[in-house]
Amino acid sequence: MFRGSIPPLPTPFRRGRIDEEALRGLVERVIQGGSHGLSVGGTTGEPGTQTLEERKRVIEIALEQAAGRVPVIPGTGALRLEETLELTRFAREAGAQGAMVIVPYYVKPNQEGLYRYFAEVAQAVPDFPILIYNIPGRAGVEIAPRTVARLRRDFPNIVGLKHSSKDLEYLSQLFQEVGQDFLVFCGLESLTLPMMSLGAVGTIAATANWLPKEVARLTELALAGDFQRARELHYHLLEANEAIFWDTNPIPLKTVLSWMGLLEKEWRLPLGPTTPEVEERLRAMARRYRLIGEEA
Repeated sequence: MFRGSIPPLPTPFRRGRIDEEALRGLVERVIQGGSHGLSVGGTTGEPGTQTLEERKRVIEIALEQAAGRVPVIPGTGALRLEETLELTRFAREAGAQGAMVIVPYYVKPNQEGLYRYFAEVAQAVPDFPILIYNIPGRAGVEIAPRTVARLRRDFPNIVGLKHSSKDLEYLSQLFQEVGQDFLVFCGLESLTLPMMSLGAVGTIAATANWLPKEVARLTELALAGDFQRARELHYHLLEANEAIFWDTNPIPLKTVLSWMGLLEKEWRLPLGPTTPEVEERLRAMARRYRLIGEEA
């Protein structure tokens, strides 16, 4: 179903509005770079600062530009269940191949609440593949492997999970609970290879917006069992992977993409520009990876 490198795209803004032309360019860039899919509306896309209509428009643009060449798996989660259901239904009707639904943030629900929340989503779109987005650092709570296993048993369209945590033990426990055919994607850039060595089928890594070919190739090598060459790419990508988190994502990502001429250096509050010190580090990193020239 879904495999390999699925870059989570940032949402470009220009004077406060979604920059549709720039977004189409980002979609085209990752597809031409060999990515195996793409996602919009996840953490990297700043969905919490957008209206439902804006989020829907981003999904439409991504699907139009991708034109069926790769799967599009938009993030459709929100704190309010009603908004999640509306966006997930919209994604299915618009032609997306699946949806990624974040563990509800801020309220820190218990496991029964999480089960019932995802059960409602799965029942609303029974023929539509759902990836659970486990990101305890932002959500404030982690969905337990047993809860995931319970959901998978009850709802066949819950097909996988994006794991954005350094906890690799969780991954082993998850596979023991749900089986190794469950589609797990790495959500922390520098842990792509370690997670794939444990059974993950790919990565949803923001670094692929900078270096789509390299990230896609790493996942292909890992899926083929060629861990020696995958390890070489892992270390080659290490600094770029770490740079994504030198400030809050997507600030470093958008800063470098702006220098590359791919979007405006613009966020929505409360996000803001990074420090001059971080910009200096980012500029040096971007030059080493030849994302920008020496004169930039």
